[in-house]
Amino acid sequence: MIVLFAHANGTRGLPGVPHLEVFGDLGVRTFFVISGFLITTLLRGEYARRGRISLRDFYIRRVYRIFPAFYVYLAVLMIIAALGWISLPGADVAYAASYTMNFHAKRAWWLGHLWSLAVEEQFYLLWPLVISLLRPQRALWFAIAGIALAPVLRVVAWVVWPDIRPLTDQAFPFVFDALATGCVLALAREQLEGSATYLIVLDAPWFWLIPVAGVLALAVPYTAFNLGIGVTLGNIGIAMTIHRCVRHPQYTVGRLLESRPLVFIGALSYSLYLWQQPFVNRHAGAIINAFPFHIAIAFGLAIASYYLVEQPMLALRARRAARKRAPD
Repeated sequence: MIVLFAHANGTRGLPGVPHLEVFGDLGVRTFFVISGFLITTLLRGEYARRGRISLRDFYIRRVYRIFPAFYVYLAVLMIIAALGWISLPGADVAYAASYTMNFHAKRAWWLGHLWSLAVEEQFYLLWPLVISLLRPQRALWFAIAGIALAPVLRVVAWVVWPDIRPLTDQAFPFVFDALATGCVLALAREQLEGSATYLIVLDAPWFWLIPVAGVLALAVPYTAFNLGIGVTLGNIGIAMTIHRCVRHPQYTVGRLLESRPLVFIGALSYSLYLWQQPFVNRHAGAIINAFPFHIAIAFGLAIASYYLVEQPMLALRARRAARKRAPD
């Protein structure tokens, strides 16, 4: 919803409010931190139950979950481009199809948002392997080292490699610390909750000053600060907010996030993120790119993708898992 809000800013029928691009960054960054937390929680649980992680099963589950809706979207855009309705560079298609869009800066609008899904897919490929090889405790220190290293890589790349400056907020070596922050939360949650000082802060009535400070840190318009420390502060603020909501679902924010409308939007979120891009486009002036039509069309296509693509593939995945568990 935060990404939709940021993309809709300045579209036909809505006034353009300056500096709201920070909310686009906040939305994707929140997605990364949540993903690191969720995936690591699942992997850690599997390791605790079985003493190992099945990489094969993990990758198969991700294929069922991610690939079908993604490649349907890509195929539809390619058909529309073949009809001459949009211009879709071949390089964009190649980078999108190979989940490397986060290393391709000069791209058209239509597939540009897929950079974040490329980051996510690269995380899926690498992180389970790290936990398998290092085991959870050592993987925790690996993630902490990543959080410390990423700001250095961003600053060094900005200074010594000007050609890749547009990628310092997208290429995996420069953004994996957001995912790593969620990973650390999942792996160190018990230790954090065993700290009286940390819990005082997490449970305090004034806690919300922390995520506000994180958003403000992301909004500071100085590159050195942003790349060096602002991004890290934003990631930490997001992770602590997730921790508070998970620890206290009975609080107002937790109840709001668990309300039926937001749970439904959460279920649609993957397809909604895919399909909002062509319509919530401030660079286009057609009626389908105007408020409120662009939001309605994006939701309509997301619902279609969810029920016609995602759900059938998840049902296939569930049947595969059931057959695997069944006795011979």
